[in-house]
Amino acid sequence: MPVSQGGVLHHISKRKRFSGIHKVKHAYPAEKKWVKWFDKLMLIIAVINPLVTLPQAIKIYTTHTASGLSIFSWAGYTLFAIPWLIYGVIHREKPLIIAYILVFLLNLSVLVGVLIYG
Repeated sequence: MPVSQGGVLHHISKRKRFSGIHKVKHAYPAEKKWVKWFDKLMLIIAVINPLVTLPQAIKIYTTHTASGLSIFSWAGYTLFAIPWLIYGVIHREKPLIIAYILVFLLNLSVLVGVLIYG
């Protein structure tokens, strides 16, 4: 059923339009203490979370072996970080921008290691 005749996409669009959620703009930094605290926590997590990949990259480059690692998995991790980074830039979400720049770079380093030593 076409959108103009009341199809699913029309319903979603109509629901969004009348829900009011998209009209609410939250101040940054937030006025509520718990939201302000959570915003700061997310910035910290944006840096720490990608660093979980760092031991994998270090292991590959120190042992010069990538046995057991899938080139397809690491290529996927690397490629799928790009849309999230773009999303963060479009929506000006600093935690997403920081996290996915780091995720992309670290995943890319592992991917390169798999290509070299795999």
